[in-house]
Amino acid sequence: MEVVVEHWYTDERSGTRYPADPRRWRGDDGAPLTVAPLPGLTPGDVDGSVRSLWRYRAALPGDLRPVSLGEGCTPLVPRPWGDGDLRFKLEWFSPTGSFKDRGSSVMISALAGAGVTELLEDSSGNGGSSVAAYSAAAGIAATVLAPEGTSAAKVLQTRAYGAGVELVPGTRDDTAAEAVRRSAHTTYASHNWHPFFLQGIKTLAYELWEDLGFRAPDAVVTVAGAGSIVLGCDLGFGELLAAGSITRRPRLLVAQPQNCSPIDAAFHDRQPPPFAPTVAEGTAIRQPVRLPEVVAAIRRSGGDTVAIGEDGIAAAARRLASLGLYAEPTSATAAAAVDVFRERGAIRPGETTVVVLTGSGLKAPAALRELIG
Repeated sequence: MEVVVEHWYTDERSGTRYPADPRRWRGDDGAPLTVAPLPGLTPGDVDGSVRSLWRYRAALPGDLRPVSLGEGCTPLVPRPWGDGDLRFKLEWFSPTGSFKDRGSSVMISALAGAGVTELLEDSSGNGGSSVAAYSAAAGIAATVLAPEGTSAAKVLQTRAYGAGVELVPGTRDDTAAEAVRRSAHTTYASHNWHPFFLQGIKTLAYELWEDLGFRAPDAVVTVAGAGSIVLGCDLGFGELLAAGSITRRPRLLVAQPQNCSPIDAAFHDRQPPPFAPTVAEGTAIRQPVRLPEVVAAIRRSGGDTVAIGEDGIAAAARRLASLGLYAEPTSATAAAAVDVFRERGAIRPGETTVVVLTGSGLKAPAALRELIG
């Protein structure tokens, strides 16, 4: 007989629980919510007949009917980098070209199952195009708010899926504030707020575990804006640890652009530098809604953070391209941090280190034209 696992939302700050209603995206007091940890998987729980993240369906909450475009199962490619080899997780092989498809697939599946027919999202680009694609697949009408400076390529992609796109004057945070205001009247499918989005992102941890022969890497290097990869890896590897399927969490090593680095500043207990525009546009979030949770996840893993200058991001984008890896500048920020983490001893010789490349260079042709020439 199939065992039905109870699930609920929890406010980690107060301990308050809520029913896991997909229409709810935050607590009554405005705090972010998370789906309470679920039982992790053992190798026998992976459905090898499914070639998408839904092969880990047993680790996902509820009886969801998948809205899937084949997301997940992205390549893990070994490449030399300086004095050692790394494994690059090429998340741009996702259907819309970024890792956000993991979260969108699970979140839209939950919303569609709850009968949602219209939704609102806010994004600097990749999240919006991803939510637009999965909304189209589910027959849901989507409206996406984006900062006025968003890459034209990302706006075009979002509109191509049939979503309405509205460009909002000001910063990325101004766009988020406008979306929250409108959420009083429309279902808010925020990739930064929605608990089911993180459930999709946690499949990255499960996939790395399977990629490596059902063991955890020693370290995962990622870029962070709102920190969903950090939180997803914390959830996924935490569940695997609780299930006895791994013996330790990998260290989460997090890179941000120096021009917008609130997570790095909070982790090192210092004031962030003044905000300035960054070529890593996907990370330009000055006030991540889950900042305390992101910092706690990094500390729990024994990880570290670093802020990278614009020249370092540009150099890493060119260096990746020379290896055949065409990454958007936001992704290149993670690779730029590797040498720093090696110097600090956070990346060690002989260990398995994964660098997550979150999005394709095809997403940012104008920026890369400037960086590469």
